Amino acid sequence: MAELPKLSAAQWTEILAKKELPAITSIASTLDKFANDDISSIPELSKAILHDQALSSCLLKVVNTTQHAAIRKVTTVSRAAIVLGIHAVKNICLTSKVLDGLLQSKNLLPEVHDRLQMLMANAFYAGLLAKMMVPDYDDDTQEEVYLAAMMYHIGETAFWSTGSAMTEQLIRDVNSMPEEHFAEHCAGQLGARFDDISTGLAKTWNLGDLLVKSLDNPQSRTVEMQTISLANQLSAAIRTPPQSKAAFEKILTDICQIMKIERRQLTERIEQTRKLAINLLADYGAKILQNQIKVLPGDAAFKPFEPTQPQISPEKAMLQTLQKLSKLTQRGANINEMLSEVLQQSAQIFAFDRCAFWILSSDKQKLESRLAFDSNGQPENIRRSISLQHELNLFSLVIKNDNPILVNQAKSDNWRNYVSSDVERLLAGGTICIVPLKISGKIIGALSGQLLQGDKKIAEESFSQFSFMVEHLSMCLSINAQR
Repeated sequence: MAELPKLSAAQWTEILAKKELPAITSIASTLDKFANDDISSIPELSKAILHDQALSSCLLKVVNTTQHAAIRKVTTVSRAAIVLGIHAVKNICLTSKVLDGLLQSKNLLPEVHDRLQMLMANAFYAGLLAKMMVPDYDDDTQEEVYLAAMMYHIGETAFWSTGSAMTEQLIRDVNSMPEEHFAEHCAGQLGARFDDISTGLAKTWNLGDLLVKSLDNPQSRTVEMQTISLANQLSAAIRTPPQSKAAFEKILTDICQIMKIERRQLTERIEQTRKLAINLLADYGAKILQNQIKVLPGDAAFKPFEPTQPQISPEKAMLQTLQKLSKLTQRGANINEMLSEVLQQSAQIFAFDRCAFWILSSDKQKLESRLAFDSNGQPENIRRSISLQHELNLFSLVIKNDNPILVNQAKSDNWRNYVSSDVERLLAGGTICIVPLKISGKIIGALSGQLLQGDKKIAEESFSQFSFMVEHLSMCLSINAQR
């Protein structure tokens, strides 16, 4: 992975609040003008909400979904503020803008989009679970707990919504390590911990002392702090069960102790909260998150962590690589970065045992290997050269004719006269395809894909797609060269 530029938590906070999520910053600033306990603020708050048709519509839907509206339907924003209270109305407005702002994120890789949705659903569910856990507290405290639990991981959620090159690089590692290790890995690459970014955003948006305290002092044993922590643990564990069932059971036991209820009662209340979450997501215009709200996991869900790679089709993986190449071109990336991207991804997409770049010497008398990756996308250190003098071979044929070739049977009549001693050592009884690489129409070398076992063949379709990928790389390198 190329080194990522490191920024402080304060720098990340400013970027996310001002450049990436300005709509959330704006609504947070507007809502902050109204006191939570000032009844005289209701008319002014209602007027501010009415200026945003989508927001007022969302508020009325939410208020009529909650238990507060069970007797009579609420039809006006001012009535909603009276029924729910200013604090709850402000939380609904902020929740609406947060969900809408994050769901509007553009140009995200599918894997990044999936993680963003998972984190958003976990956060929303955590907020409702936290509120469920403090039924005997006053309404304002319940609202504080809800907001603090929902926004507890806002730093990480906001980061993935950016769709930056950093998200694209880091998402590749998400399935290769446990979640807690992945968070530390991200902190090392970015220069700041997600929790510190969350604290920065909480202060910038003035989201309340309880959230800031829960982030600054997560070990606090107050009931409110425990509730915020346990709600987030439970939400995440329901969505992605931990390796140990005992760890999951401890979360439930701790919640039972805080609420002073039996396990059966807790299970029933969690299910009620799950159904409420699904209904409210529809009201907030976030139906896409509903499938992320899961039921409590059964015994079969608990299993040891096994690093995996996301399973996507070769076509989809190829499209993602082409998109990444285009983005690298836009920011003027160097040739090594672009070559590494194509070689690494091609090796994985087409299951090449080796995918290498060969550079043409200045005197055009030989090709030398410079970069290579294996089928797992790991760098491979091979130092070889192929002579282009005297006799024709497979590589000189590609360079001379400016044409890609696929060689599945090196000993066939078509190819045996082009297998020089250099090439024979390289093939080692396997198969190869070779594609010329050009910048502004001038050949600078070639890319090769190899299978090292003689009984395996490179499919024509894989060869065609690999050739297209290299052609796209040539075009991108040419654009950068013209700059």
